[in-house]
Amino acid sequence: MRSLYFVTFLFSQYMPLPQRYIAHFDLDSFFVSVEMLHDPSLKGKAVIVGGSRDRGVVTTCSYEARKFGVHSAMPMKTAMKLCPHAILVRGTRSEYSRYSRWVTEIIAAKAPLFEKASIDEFYIDLTGMDKFFDPYQWTIDLRNEIMTQTGLPISFGLATNKMVAKIATDEAKPNGYLFVQPGMEKQFLAPLGVNKFSGVGEHTFQRLKEMGIHTIRQLSETPVALLEKKIGKYGADLWQKAQGLHFGEVHPYHEAKSISSENTFEENSQDMEFLLSELVRLTEKVAFELRQDGKLTGCVAVKIRYPDFETTSRQTTIDYTLRDDELIPVAIDLFHKLYRKGNAVRLLGVRLSELTQHPVQASLFEDAEKKNKLYQAIDDVKLKYGRTSLQKARTVGMPEQKGKEKTTKKI
Repeated sequence: MRSLYFVTFLFSQYMPLPQRYIAHFDLDSFFVSVEMLHDPSLKGKAVIVGGSRDRGVVTTCSYEARKFGVHSAMPMKTAMKLCPHAILVRGTRSEYSRYSRWVTEIIAAKAPLFEKASIDEFYIDLTGMDKFFDPYQWTIDLRNEIMTQTGLPISFGLATNKMVAKIATDEAKPNGYLFVQPGMEKQFLAPLGVNKFSGVGEHTFQRLKEMGIHTIRQLSETPVALLEKKIGKYGADLWQKAQGLHFGEVHPYHEAKSISSENTFEENSQDMEFLLSELVRLTEKVAFELRQDGKLTGCVAVKIRYPDFETTSRQTTIDYTLRDDELIPVAIDLFHKLYRKGNAVRLLGVRLSELTQHPVQASLFEDAEKKNKLYQAIDDVKLKYGRTSLQKARTVGMPEQKGKEKTTKKI
């Protein structure tokens, strides 16, 4: 038995691991590209998706606008000074959600393992596929299929890890692709600026420049001890990245992941005011959990169980959001369509699904930034003083919701 263990140990230690291949796909100027599909006259022009000329921030912009220095998250006033002839588009969130789902479905039908990093960004793990296919050609074919079916431009980078693949995508844009072959990671990164690495903000970038470090090659040649002395523990991590090393895994994407909360009442109720206030409370609760996980939801469902244990549910897809004021009206509408008037209710539940992660999508329209800050302030109070410390007016003063309550996260 011991000899068998020893042989297995040696096999695991000395058997070479399969070559990793990670593809990173990114839809080019996604929101702008969708708008151009609906209005071809926008092609080749400086287009900005965001608020009005005087308010809000730039959500995204065309490459023609970027030539004038416009970029995402820039105040609209600044953007209009840089590019006064730009065409402003308010944005069509429902269409962005629809196209994102469409691209996701195409990738899901082909890819063995993929991660939806955001509404317009995907990682695909092709490790092991080189036994059967050429990973590079396979990725080219998938890109062509996405563009043919949706009409959207999309770029990709292919490399041995997620970090290099993402940087390769950035270098391939717009509407291109780049393969960094195994063993060429360090050479590929060498001439690029150190701010190509995620996490290198303006402060760190300035500190590195003060050290005479402008390129990734210079960073890779700097002693780790010196980097740690100047910029802290992050210095060792940066040095490792400069060698082209990164060990992040592609996390499988699951359509079924969800956050739900339901309450089985101690006493059945047909009091409409109580049921609606409870629905609002449950929706507010799952929305809070959603924001704590840094997610957006694209689907809302309401569940009702009657005293005879008959259980019904109804769901609807929505534009991706994380806000109570957008989720609650949907939940109430679903409840009215589902509820059998005059019947007592034993259980009421709300579920959010089709979860994804994308901070920009939640900031599409005018005043969104203020609203997001408001929700952040509310959530901070709840975290400090308890989740019931702030409540919607509709739920204040209602009798205590006694029963068996359950909150579930399916990842």
